Amino acid sequence: MPIPTNCLSSAKAKDCTIVLVPVGHGSLEDVLRKLGKTQQAWVLASGFEGQTGTFVAVADKSGAIGKILVGTGTASLPTNSPWWLAGVASKLPAGDYIFDAAVDAASIEAGALGWCLAHYVFDRYKKLTTTKKRRLVGLPKAACAEIKRAATAMATVRDLVNTPAEDMGPSDLQDTVEALAETYGATSETIVGDDLLENNFPAIHAVGRAAATGREPRLIDLNWGPTDAPKLTLVGKGVCFDSGGLDIKPSAGMRTMKKDMGGAAHALALAQLIMASKLKVNLRLLISAVENSISASSYRPGDIIHTRKGLTVEIGNTDAEGRLVLCDALTLACEQSPDLLLDFATLTGAARVALGVDLPATFTNRDEVWNALENSATLTQDPLWRMPLWPGYDKDLTSPIADLSNVGGDGFAGAITAALYLQRFVEPTVSWVHIDVFAWNKKTRPGRPIGGEAQGLRAVFNAVKTYLSL
Repeated sequence: MPIPTNCLSSAKAKDCTIVLVPVGHGSLEDVLRKLGKTQQAWVLASGFEGQTGTFVAVADKSGAIGKILVGTGTASLPTNSPWWLAGVASKLPAGDYIFDAAVDAASIEAGALGWCLAHYVFDRYKKLTTTKKRRLVGLPKAACAEIKRAATAMATVRDLVNTPAEDMGPSDLQDTVEALAETYGATSETIVGDDLLENNFPAIHAVGRAAATGREPRLIDLNWGPTDAPKLTLVGKGVCFDSGGLDIKPSAGMRTMKKDMGGAAHALALAQLIMASKLKVNLRLLISAVENSISASSYRPGDIIHTRKGLTVEIGNTDAEGRLVLCDALTLACEQSPDLLLDFATLTGAARVALGVDLPATFTNRDEVWNALENSATLTQDPLWRMPLWPGYDKDLTSPIADLSNVGGDGFAGAITAALYLQRFVEPTVSWVHIDVFAWNKKTRPGRPIGGEAQGLRAVFNAVKTYLSL
């Protein structure tokens, strides 16, 4: 479900509005000095020391809650981190809240984002207990709108990834993009099934051709914005379920494969955020939407697959399908010579082995693009980690009977060889970024429940504005 629109407001505080006071290690004494003796005694008796995820309510003279001290777990307020408030947001009593006047603007905006995300629930299939109505007020109107846009985009990723493949197949992704186009005045068109062959998208067709009727492979293409603006193209891997194909995954590896369209979810949500923010770009969104299914028509290990670029690919493993559906879309994207090309994909387990689940492996052919991404990731506390497009590993994609293989020969450096494969389909003149995301929380943390997750979305959005000088 979307983030509740009433959890954040620019409305002014009232007499009954509760003040949120962040308290870190070492700052409790300063906070206590501003309280009355009875209030001081109450806080000390509670055992509150400013640990992360803890809080203590302080009554005013009338006996009602006047302030709530919120532990940050740090010596000072963690500027730009959205999670310091998220840990307590869902535990607070119903009511209106406002930040203490001493809190700086950056911490307010970050904390407000965490507040919104802490109110996210996925309730499509299960009736959940009605949450208490808590509202954060007193934010500047522009900041409030910006935070809601970011939170809504992140919730879009979560919703799409959390939805099972039964209800989030290729046609459902198409419906989602078409609804987005209608909302923001964009245009969209989709090439479906055997029409992919007629329009020269053979790799997308090969991966998805085994799917059942109604779940055929497709290329979804959305366009928005003035044609004379900087050209930004987003490409998303939309493998709505990945069985592994004939190189079938074990059951444990298949359990969460509804999330294998997480790259498409990120690209779609970033497009949503860009359009909602009215950035002056010529935006194109390309999603290769398929199911990697098993049937008599499945593509096979050892097959030679043709691609839009004209390169032939020997299939070393049918479970390395994401790079196949991306390569046709990347080739199409480069035909328009965009000023910046970004692709998102839940592409390799190797990236998770190298960096864990929280750090999206990020590859780019431009140092200046990485500089913008790195600075933005630090500013937003939305991490990205650069990985090398190491040319020495490119030979691992060699095939004796085709232009290249879809997998490396020895299994080493899997995230890098996957990125090098994609680079074969990107024109050297195009500034390109490939982001290998996990798109999933394995455990619940403040503001981040188990399930689908947006990773690097805010960092990329800010970097796009910087790099394209918007």
